[in-house]
Amino acid sequence: MSRAEQGAETLRSQAVQAPVLFRLAERVIRAADREHPADLVLRQTLKAERGLGPAVAAGVTRAVFAFYRWRGWLDQAARFSEQLERALRLADRFARDPGSFSDAELSARSVPAWVREEMEIPGTWARALQAEPRLWLRARPGQGGVLAKKLGDCRVFGDGPWSATLEYSGGRDLFRTAEFHAGEFELQDISSQAVGLMCEAQAGETWWDACAGEGGKTLHLSALMGNRGLIWASDRAAWRLRRLARRAARARVFNYRSVVWDGGPRLPTKTKFDGVLVDTPCSGIGTWQRNPHARWTTTPRDLEELSALQLQLLVHSAAAVKPGGKLLYAVCTLARSETAKVIHRFREQRPEFEPLGLRNPLAAQAPAAAEWFLLPQDFGGNGMFIAAWRRRTAG
Repeated sequence: MSRAEQGAETLRSQAVQAPVLFRLAERVIRAADREHPADLVLRQTLKAERGLGPAVAAGVTRAVFAFYRWRGWLDQAARFSEQLERALRLADRFARDPGSFSDAELSARSVPAWVREEMEIPGTWARALQAEPRLWLRARPGQGGVLAKKLGDCRVFGDGPWSATLEYSGGRDLFRTAEFHAGEFELQDISSQAVGLMCEAQAGETWWDACAGEGGKTLHLSALMGNRGLIWASDRAAWRLRRLARRAARARVFNYRSVVWDGGPRLPTKTKFDGVLVDTPCSGIGTWQRNPHARWTTTPRDLEELSALQLQLLVHSAAAVKPGGKLLYAVCTLARSETAKVIHRFREQRPEFEPLGLRNPLAAQAPAAAEWFLLPQDFGGNGMFIAAWRRRTAG
């Protein structure tokens, strides 16, 4: 049974529990705003509801995300229960018959109008936004097949560098599995895994994950380096680095150091790196399939402020790249303000860097290129933009 079919069956089986489901979904949606993302409010609400069965919790989750995913089709003046019912009917219809929606309709309604000023909205992308997101795991190197058998409901994505990548289609809470607590896998989107592979970090090298967050790419780089060499991981928020420490301990990653860095010209270390990965904060447009609430809270002003921050982080971190070393810029957005415009300004300010062609591990037959867009309609993951340079050697 596909995930779409599972979702439809879950909805039907919960019909008798609709009052509870609608009540909790409305509570989450009314409490969610820019400062309180819907996914966070949802987790807090479900945690506070004692005795709530897993089926009802799954139904509330589906209802909340369906509301935001299909908001462009809803009458905001209608009663909330009517809006939620319509959103769920639309989600069910799309799961059963996606062809009943035209590309033009999906392009016009699935995102706010201002997005058209920042990017093209092809029907294929809009259609991908309305689909249920796929869940990707990253196993330890060489352990993808073993992990797939342990967890069940898994398929190994490919061979070679992709042999550790799994797509999970089951209904278990993976965070509660013994395999997760033993550090046998991480939940990591396939596009984020592609960024790690594009770095081509080698054992014994020294790398800097300049915007490490909670460490997903730091842990991936370590795995690719065989836990040898050294990785500096920095972030503006100390609490994210504390979470990185817990994840690293679980994954048995030891070849890293963490440090708070505010993104300014004073770098956290005098070390010169073989490679620097700058995965900056961004609008997250590339994640709108997985996070539909953000479609309706993100504004053009956000992109203006974020692009300035992105350029600052990229320019300052570039100073730490050794001659001949690599610099990669990655953002989970497709907006021109955060991709092409940032790259143009960086080239003006850092002429000592030349474009570096990278192979796209998700498009093995394509020639190397210095800039890549990874699109959800092509690869089933988040939308990402990646650009790369090499620092010219002396002379």
